[in-house]
Amino acid sequence: MNQIDLKNKTAVVTGGAQGIGLAIAKVFLESGASVSLWDQDEKLVNETAHKLFSLGNIEAIVTDVSSLASVKNAVVQTQKSMGGIDILICNAGISGPNEKLWDYPPEAWKKIMDINLTGVFNCLSAVTPLMIEKNYGRIVNVSSVAGKEGNPGAGPYSASKAGVIALTKSLGKELAEFDIAVNCITPAAAKTQIFDQMKEEHIQYMLGKIPRGRFLKVEEAASMVAWLCSKENSFTTGGVFDLSGGRSTY
Repeated sequence: MNQIDLKNKTAVVTGGAQGIGLAIAKVFLESGASVSLWDQDEKLVNETAHKLFSLGNIEAIVTDVSSLASVKNAVVQTQKSMGGIDILICNAGISGPNEKLWDYPPEAWKKIMDINLTGVFNCLSAVTPLMIEKNYGRIVNVSSVAGKEGNPGAGPYSASKAGVIALTKSLGKELAEFDIAVNCITPAAAKTQIFDQMKEEHIQYMLGKIPRGRFLKVEEAASMVAWLCSKENSFTTGGVFDLSGGRSTY
């Protein structure tokens, strides 16, 4: 990976205990940033922080992004331990079951929306005022190619990720007068633990849609996010950065 200068910056990564979030945290540490991992899996997030400890300044905070109170508590803890928040990565998410929309359990719909969309809203609403106060911030929301195209059998997930794209564009415009960049990425599927929630036929459907003929590597997503969070990204905001391996047509 090309060297990205994130020295003296503090980054929050939600869902940072595994998958794309873990890869992002690792790149951030290697680039000189301090990292606060927010994740609801207490055992896993503490194990991840311990594994990455040798790379730099890192902490783990047990956080349920679907709860605004939990997010606000994590903000207070991060400010106290790290001194502030310069970078926010809203990565926490779940895929939910693969079912036709008319068969979809309403409770599963609600859980997906609570984590994937309301969770992003909670983090943005709690952290953005801190960035406005110091006129600096970099925000990247992790959406999905499903938010652009809609995946059959994953309607609620697709809808939640489409919402993340719209939220990114709206907030980017609202913060354009500040040195705050708000962007999102729309990755194709990567082989992470989220596959454990999917049926095999759905996994093969996603692979078959990628012209590159392979799944995304989490390190590839982390590299793009690192640049988006650098000082060099001083103009682009409200953008949607494709990581679909050629799948997306817009």
